[in-house]
Amino acid sequence: MREELLSAQRDPEIDEESVEGGLRPRSLQEFVGQSELKGHLRVMLEAARRRGQAADHFLFAGPPGLGKTTLAHIVATEMQAELHVTSGPALDRAGDLAAILTKLEPGDVLFIDEIHRLARAVEEVLYPAMEDFELDIVLGKGPAARSIRLELPRFTLVGATTRTGLITGPLRDRFGLTARLDYYEADDLQSIVTRAAGILEVELDTEGAGEIARRSRGTPRIGNRLLRQVRDFAQVERSGVVDGDVARDGLAFFGVDGLGLDKPSREILSALCHRFSGGPVGLKTLSISVSEPEDTVEDVYEPFLIQQGLLLRTPKGRVATPAAYAHLGTGPPPSGGPTSLFDEDSTD
Repeated sequence: MREELLSAQRDPEIDEESVEGGLRPRSLQEFVGQSELKGHLRVMLEAARRRGQAADHFLFAGPPGLGKTTLAHIVATEMQAELHVTSGPALDRAGDLAAILTKLEPGDVLFIDEIHRLARAVEEVLYPAMEDFELDIVLGKGPAARSIRLELPRFTLVGATTRTGLITGPLRDRFGLTARLDYYEADDLQSIVTRAAGILEVELDTEGAGEIARRSRGTPRIGNRLLRQVRDFAQVERSGVVDGDVARDGLAFFGVDGLGLDKPSREILSALCHRFSGGPVGLKTLSISVSEPEDTVEDVYEPFLIQQGLLLRTPKGRVATPAAYAHLGTGPPPSGGPTSLFDEDSTD
């Protein structure tokens, strides 16, 4: 009875969770952008289907929000296989991974997010599983210990990482395809935002979609998030229709500037330019100054700032470029500023 009452109270038209789940493309044909990677996947998946075998293993690398998880779902959908999802930090012991591997059916897809954070003991279990589809299990301890080998069904491993350099060579070499996802072009992002607007039933014109796309920092996840924010702004502060003016006003209301930088990104630039006279300054000092974790600064904010030519990583630390001062609307510091004060922190 309680379940029936809850079901009756839930309006499917405003069930946000189910609607947001529909934003994820479900096939290669629906996936926008990354044309070279899509071509590689199309050929490899079609060849595997024709052979009636599991597809080769895939490793997707790149900044957060570019579609690595989405591609894992697409691989499973294209192969008509079941997807099993886990993450590197969740696999503390070799037994955790062994429990997942022994439950796989032939052709299943195993997705490991943040695969670069696998423990070494867990990673070593993957080697024979990926290459020979066998699992080594050690029974007992000490002199009485013995190893047995179990056969595994042929499966496809899909790994995702934001830190390719932290993946060991033996693990990386066992993937049939290693691909890096690039930031998206504005036209691709406009198509993604327009598609999401149709799913969310948002009245969005071409100018509004273009404005959101230009400020999405080349990332579909950010574009969809900005669309939802502008939608809320339009419903409360305007007539509900998202045109160019409403998009610009809504994005400004939520602190997104013309380049797409949000408040934390601007704080990083401001701290580097004004507090540290343009640098060089170490990552640890910079992250403390903006109250953000080092990994967040390095993996989430810095890649786009570097791509836009606003920040440089040097052997001595982070350095602001003239474009950073221009974006902040201030002049560069006098030449010969006190940058040497931060050299001692340059290795962090």
